[in-house]
Amino acid sequence: MDNVRRLLILYGSQTGCAQEVAERIWRESKWLHYSGPVIAIDDYPVEKLIFEKKIIFVCSTTGQGDQPDNMKTTWKFLLRKNLPSNSLTNVEFAVLGLGDSSYVKFNHVAKKLYRRLIQLGGKPLCDIGLADDQHDIGAFAVIDPWIDNLWNVLTEKHPLTNGLMPLDRNSLPPPKWNVQCLSSNIPIHVNDKLPNNDLLKPNSTIVTCLSNTRTTAENHFQDVRLLKFEYSENSINYSPGDVLMVRPVNSETSVNTFFQLLNDNKNMKLNPTTILNVTQCSDDMPLPYNLSKQFTLYQCAKYYWDLNIIPNRYTFQLLSYFTDNELEKEKLMEFTTPEGQEELYNYCNRPRRTILEVLADFPHATANLSVEYLFEIFSPIRPRAFSIASAPSVHINEIHLLVAVVSYKTKLLAKRIGLCSTWLASLNIGDKIPVWIQKGTFQFPYSQSCNVIMIGPGTGVAPFRSFVYEAVTNKCGNAKTLHLYFGARNRLGDFHCVNDWEKLVADKKLSLFTAFSRDQDHKIYVQHILEQNEEELFKLLSNKECYVFVAGNAKDMPTAVKNVFINILTKNKHLNTIDMMETKGFYQTETWS
Repeated sequence: MDNVRRLLILYGSQTGCAQEVAERIWRESKWLHYSGPVIAIDDYPVEKLIFEKKIIFVCSTTGQGDQPDNMKTTWKFLLRKNLPSNSLTNVEFAVLGLGDSSYVKFNHVAKKLYRRLIQLGGKPLCDIGLADDQHDIGAFAVIDPWIDNLWNVLTEKHPLTNGLMPLDRNSLPPPKWNVQCLSSNIPIHVNDKLPNNDLLKPNSTIVTCLSNTRTTAENHFQDVRLLKFEYSENSINYSPGDVLMVRPVNSETSVNTFFQLLNDNKNMKLNPTTILNVTQCSDDMPLPYNLSKQFTLYQCAKYYWDLNIIPNRYTFQLLSYFTDNELEKEKLMEFTTPEGQEELYNYCNRPRRTILEVLADFPHATANLSVEYLFEIFSPIRPRAFSIASAPSVHINEIHLLVAVVSYKTKLLAKRIGLCSTWLASLNIGDKIPVWIQKGTFQFPYSQSCNVIMIGPGTGVAPFRSFVYEAVTNKCGNAKTLHLYFGARNRLGDFHCVNDWEKLVADKKLSLFTAFSRDQDHKIYVQHILEQNEEELFKLLSNKECYVFVAGNAKDMPTAVKNVFINILTKNKHLNTIDMMETKGFYQTETWS
């Protein structure tokens, strides 16, 4: 292989987003005649890094600044103190990080990796990219321009030689995989909630729904469910703070819409029973296990592709290659330009328009799609993480989740719904689903001498239900040391798990402070209750072992709560700062958009 045109692309990905971006970079690299593998960081032999010339790293940050599971081994190796400072002298590299600025250690892994590669002698091709899920148009506000700049830099630093010309950037990049369509008359079992196929995550555990109870009043604006699942003994081990990973499936309504959209397709004569056989185009792009065996198009639409996802700029770029309608082409191309980003935001992100709705709006492009590119247009369903609300010592062989069902209106006619929460809310007693455990953000202490302050408005209270029950059962907490601040709209409307809290308070196992924002003329939030208890909080914080945990929506609450604690410590001239507490793990947050 021509080493000059080799480009190694490595990803550290927890839920699949960084992998998708890395694969896109791989496909686009073909425009500049690059070749080389795109693989998980830990799947590449780390001792060979020194022989590479150009490496692109795409990595996400999880939890409290942790690296994804599929880069942990390489990460440890790279951080060894005995590595020579000239190890990577011959390597040019670029780092793109995917993170969430509502977390303290925003893009911590990418930043640390970038610095470490420089310490080892690596030469950056371009500035580090720090994508942020909190941006209006999400991570792609950084990803798209960063990738564009990467190609410009590589073109300038490593121009093509020997008569090679760059391929047209406006031409269709090659597909990820070859897809063969085989006819079949396999009957489709629409009501089969757990099909025997490989499109679900391997090595997951099957749990059975025990109950699915609404915790909010019937007249409350939001539907929140307490779901209880049973698992067979020893099949699952978890601790408070861990999360349950769930991979949802699409609704029959969405699947039917998908097949209606395909009806007018000129290139694909497909129906739900069509069998797809997916194979590698290149050894550089390995086929995921999920797609390694044949499956029907129905199974793919139901269990693999996310039909509810909000498409990104790259999707519109791909669609522009397929349309034969000038007006469509013009509009699709406009969405891909820097000048068209505001219009794209107003069309797609602001109203939360789904991929199916976009395909319906661009019928000429949809009619010309080929089956290989369905795997480009549609992303795989990503697993969702839910804080576990049960305690292993108390709720034997059970796992509980507290799930807010996402449903809201935008300017679009149809309600916007959350794929996973709506699917979970539809489960009946006896239904079986595949799940797996992952370490969560929180690391809870178990000691009779430490104070624990928990702030968990809304469904943010879930991990604290797990911890409090476990701590009390193990005699590591009581009303003097366990302090829970809960916030909601109405005491009678959305006081989640009220019976649990009231019994724990009555048994003197917990101190509970509540803020119900709509139960009086003026709004009261958890931060206001914290301010009212300033004196008591300072006494707790003065203990050398005092932990603060904050969980809930990332919008305003975490910042407001943090400011209260900053003010308390500053006002009382405490030696500790929140920054110091965060560094030592005494102040931890778990937030979501």
